[in-house]
Amino acid sequence: MTHIFVYGTLKKGQPNHYRMFDQAKGKAEFLSSARTVERYPLVIAGKYNIPFLLNVPGQGQRVRGEIYRVDERMLEFLDAFESVPTMYQRTRLKLEVEKWVGRTDGEETPSPGSVVEVFGYSTTTYKPDWPSLPNYESYDAYGDHGLEYAIREARD
Repeated sequence: MTHIFVYGTLKKGQPNHYRMFDQAKGKAEFLSSARTVERYPLVIAGKYNIPFLLNVPGQGQRVRGEIYRVDERMLEFLDAFESVPTMYQRTRLKLEVEKWVGRTDGEETPSPGSVVEVFGYSTTTYKPDWPSLPNYESYDAYGDHGLEYAIREARD
């Protein structure tokens, strides 16, 4: 089982969250809310207003998201869903735990404020102007930014 950090459309309440619990694609279990230890630009970009975590440590904000435990089949699905390695790359991120609610399989439960290292999807393949776009601490597809996310089924 692998721990993965999601910060965009796969989070609770977001348009693709249901994909995390499609049993045909594998298993996922919510473990914790968390935020990145380092600052990163989280931007909304492209024709479909997709959230991107730019792999530019030290810029942007400490990004909020969720940690899930996923099985190998779900990890393979997520890699494909995130178009790894062309659009996103699966990288290690250090996160500060906010509240851990998941089981820990015999390991000590991380306390609020403790740091864990998990995989997340960031990108180094972005357009030159993306680092100058507004960046966000927390992504919400329905937020007041006015950038409507285009679900995959509605894209041309």
